[in-house]
Amino acid sequence: MNSDELREVLQEAGLSPYQSKAYVALLELGTASARELVEASDVPDPRIYDVVRSLEDRGYVETYEQDTMRARAHSPADVLEDLQSRASRFEQAADEIEDRWEQPELDRHAASIVKRFETVVDRARLFIEEAENQIQLSASLEQYEQLEGALAEALERGVYIQLSIYTAPDEEYELPAEERLAKTTTEARHRPIPSPFVALIDRRKACFGPHEDALNEYGVLVDDRMHEYVFHWYYVGCLWEICDEIYTARNDEPPIEYVDVREFIRDVEPLLLDGATVGVRVLGKDVSSGEERILEGDLTDVYYEGDDYVGAKEIPLAQLAGRASITVETSEGEITVGGEGAMLEDIEGIRLTMTEISR
Repeated sequence: MNSDELREVLQEAGLSPYQSKAYVALLELGTASARELVEASDVPDPRIYDVVRSLEDRGYVETYEQDTMRARAHSPADVLEDLQSRASRFEQAADEIEDRWEQPELDRHAASIVKRFETVVDRARLFIEEAENQIQLSASLEQYEQLEGALAEALERGVYIQLSIYTAPDEEYELPAEERLAKTTTEARHRPIPSPFVALIDRRKACFGPHEDALNEYGVLVDDRMHEYVFHWYYVGCLWEICDEIYTARNDEPPIEYVDVREFIRDVEPLLLDGATVGVRVLGKDVSSGEERILEGDLTDVYYEGDDYVGAKEIPLAQLAGRASITVETSEGEITVGGEGAMLEDIEGIRLTMTEISR
């Protein structure tokens, strides 16, 4: 760093142009009289005494008298401490500015638009770290690796995780091994075309970013049930339903766990029509009070607004897009259980478990 650059930095640290000139000149001279300092620094003669005194007040120099006032640079320890303190504050301020720009407070807004895609992934990681029940994630292999640690911790907490990994058609790739997926997901599927990044957490929070080849870089952050619900159906219809399964931890025989009442209905209606008795355990929220409830009993009915099941292998997703619910006979009587955002049923189902099938 040359003298001009050093003077500029000192001015950024709070010194005036005259103070920076006088101090740098004094560092080079060691000691100097006022006259010598004027000649070396180009500080005007009438100002030199005020400039030196102000530097002394700040601890940068010290003065002493011989025939006339002389000055020398003070021990740099105090100066270095001051500069380092300022540097630390600048760094903290830079970090704070970045945080405030990249991560708007979602508790003040139902939805926020951010300019950097990295912000979307970073916020998704925070949401995943706070997840309690369910995560639906669409991510590239690289994004999956970035979130792998947070996903593993969420899975250990009992969070149900659906992962859709996407790859480009011309991309050379190797999908994660089952052993690796088993540590981070409950179910995983593969979509062999570029896709948006989507992370949906606990039926309320959503992070969305366009795929990497998109012309515009932006992201959407959501903390609202209705907005998340829209993203949920996009995820189910475009990023999950049509994709090939590459891993599942779900049992083929009871107990079989579900986080979506519609998916539960798909599997259970053929059993009911076949005359089977199906035991059910439901973890959910009371629609009236919002309190958590757990109920167990036998399934007596399923309801959905689409066409009735007519023997097809699987009920089409479109038939379940409207209202869907089940009825469970419990010791308290018949209780209806709806899906996400249920309003007309007794319970909003969060986790449904098929506990028994008997014919």
